[in-house]
Order: sequence, then structure tokens, then C-alpha cells
Amino acid sequence: MEKGNLAFTPNRSLKPGEIITFGMYPQTRDGKQLPIKWRVLQNSESELFVLSEYILDCKRYHGKSADITWHDSVDITWRDCDLREWLNVEFYNTAFNAAEKEFIKTTPCTNNGENSPDTADKVFLLSVSEIKQLSDLHSKDLRRAVGTDFAKTKKPDGCNLYVYDKTDKDNYIIRDGEEAGCSWWWLRTQGNKPSRACFVGPSSSIRSYANVSLARDGVRPALIINLP
Repeated sequence: MEKGNLAFTPNRSLKPGEIITFGMYPQTRDGKQLPIKWRVLQNSESELFVLSEYILDCKRYHGKSADITWHDSVDITWRDCDLREWLNVEFYNTAFNAAEKEFIKTTPCTNNGENSPDTADKVFLLSVSEIKQLSDLHSKDLRRAVGTDFAKTKKPDGCNLYVYDKTDKDNYIIRDGEEAGCSWWWLRTQGNKPSRACFVGPSSSIRSYANVSLARDGVRPALIINLP
């Protein structure tokens, strides 16, 4: 039997803000695979635009070695970065079975930053323009996110999700009656230098200065599901 949600059924009546499960990914400290929760961002009745409800992992925007430090940043575009490759190869093949892959659209990704070419991706990160537009529709609470226990574990490549633990209440979410510190998560848009990328940071702000080699920021995948 294949992994994943074998009983997934496309639903044309889903409203923005509702949660669906689609695919499987490690989410516990010991790496147990659980159904991925996705928030519906838009429903065109032929497509669902969805964003993972939780930060599912921690990765550098570019760079794979545990020896890379924050100042080992290089000029890179979304098209050529390691994170895009990871999302469309390792994550895509880990999270979805063959039946689920049939529903996933190859999506044109634009607004990737200055001199950063357009791409076509199965799985992608939101752009700055998308998160701003979607925040107007869903409120800025859409930007606040916490990581799964798996995302918070330190990985062999040295990545370790930052979890807010200070006093500003805007950086917390109430989950299951408990206060949980938010984490920062990557956007695909190039930052204020070619060696930087944008991210959602403190108090739901959009920041442009994260070195692409930083090992603290989370991955919140997005994709479009076809509704036949």
C-alpha cells in the first residue's frame, strides 16, 4: 500500500481559511510521518491554492553542508537555489504518493526578485507579493507559524529552527490551549542583496536581509491542487 492520504477527494466547496490534509511528512521528534495540514488560500473551483499550516522543516535557502556558516552566503536566485531543488525533488517525493502527485499542478512562479528568472514548480515558497496579497484576504495572522517537533530538531546539515522565546506576544500562537513561540520562515523572493532572501520575521513582518546560508529559518511549502 502506498503512503499518503489514499482517500483524498477533491472538494470544490472548500472555503479560504479551511484546513485539508494531503500527503504525509515526518512531524514528530522521532520522524514519524503524519498527514500534512494545508490551509486553503484560494479556491477557484478548478484549483486549490494551499499553504502548509505548520513549518514542516528547517533548511538553508542555499547550502547543504553542516560546515556552512551564516557569513558563507553566495549570490543565488530562486531558480538555482538548493531549497527550490529540495522542495521539488526530496520533499515532493517524500510527501506525496503517485495518486496524490496527479493532483499537483506545475505552477508558474514569478516575482522572484531582481534578475531572478521565472520558474515552473510543483512545490514552491510564497513570494513577497503573494504573502502581502494573501494577508489582506486572511489577515496578518496567516504569517504567524510554528514548527512541528520534527522541524525543531537539529538536522545533520546543521539547520536548527529558531523558536521565539522572548516577551513580545505578537510572536506567539495559542495551540491546544498553550502558548507556542513562532518561527521565521522563508519566502522565495530575493532579498536586498543577491546573497539574501526575504522571510517572514518578527511580529509577522516581511524582512529582506536573511543571508541565504542561514540555518535557522523554516520551510512552509505551498502548492496548487487541481480540482478535476
